[in-house]
This record gives sequence, C-alpha cells and structure tokens, in this order.
Amino acid sequence: MIGMLSPYQRLATFINNPDRLKSENVDQLISMYGLDDPIIVQYGRWLKNLIQGNLGWSYVGKAPVLQSILQRFPYTLELTLFSAIPIILIGTWMGIISALHHNRSLDHSLRIFAVVGWSFPDFVFGLFILMIFYSTLGLFPPGNLSLWAESVVKSSSFKSFTGMTTIDALLNGRLD
Repeated sequence: MIGMLSPYQRLATFINNPDRLKSENVDQLISMYGLDDPIIVQYGRWLKNLIQGNLGWSYVGKAPVLQSILQRFPYTLELTLFSAIPIILIGTWMGIISALHHNRSLDHSLRIFAVVGWSFPDFVFGLFILMIFYSTLGLFPPGNLSLWAESVVKSSSFKSFTGMTTIDALLNGRLD
C-alpha cells in the first residue's frame, strides 16, 4: 500500500516544518532519501540496512531506532518479568482447580473467565485494573514508583547491574 503513494506523499513523513521547505528542495530530498527508486529497490536497501543493524532514524526520539529500542528494553523486560509472575501463579492455580473439578460448574466458570480474559484487549483490561486498584481501592497511585526509583538511584551507594531499577534495588539490598 505504501508503495502506491507518490514520492511526495512519502516525503511528507520526513518533513517537520513544511513552511520552510522550498519547492526546488523537494526533488532533491526525494532523490536523497531514494523515494523515487522502485519499491523493490527501496525494500532491498531497507533489508540490507536491517541486516547491518541499521533500523533507521526515529523522528520522534531524534535518535537511531536501535538506540531507542535498547534504551527502553530494560524497562520493558522488567515489566514483562514482574507481570509474568502473577500470570503464571494465577493461571496454574486456575488450571489445577479446573482439573480437580472437571466438567463441573466451577470448571465451566473458570473456563468462561479465562476465555473472557483472553478476549479483552490489553488496554481495556489495564484500564479496569487501574479503576479497581487505584480509583476504588486507593492502592498503587501513579508516580510513586518513579519517586522511589529516583531516590534509590541517586544514592551514592547504588550500583546498576541490569539497568532495571527494581531488580537493581533488590541486588543492592534496597527493599524500602
């Protein structure tokens, strides 16, 4: 679908301030970015760069894409690891209970609960969890982890091992 766009339309994604762009520079930019090449040539160039580890430039992050990914990877891994623990525990518990009550009402109820849980989009489920724990119960207010992490990381005795604030705090013996 993108290949059907004209080079001018594709160039628009690169331009931050169209008012400063002169019409004679447009053709020069299209040639510089190779947007006038056939789509198969552009794909080959992209594939070659991908193999070399060049994922391109992030116009939002103003940095190479790979650098942006690597910068955020420890936080993503930390969230994944900490969310996997309750998922595994609750899922195992539900599986054992369902197996012990095979084809009875509790098994059917847990099966329906699991199917409905898998059917919800993650962002909707996340909003429900926020409503329950933050709004209703008053637990886990947003921003507290960053305040805690900032005070821990600024400590002179804090050593970073993994780049994951919570795990580094545990490795440093900081459980407060």
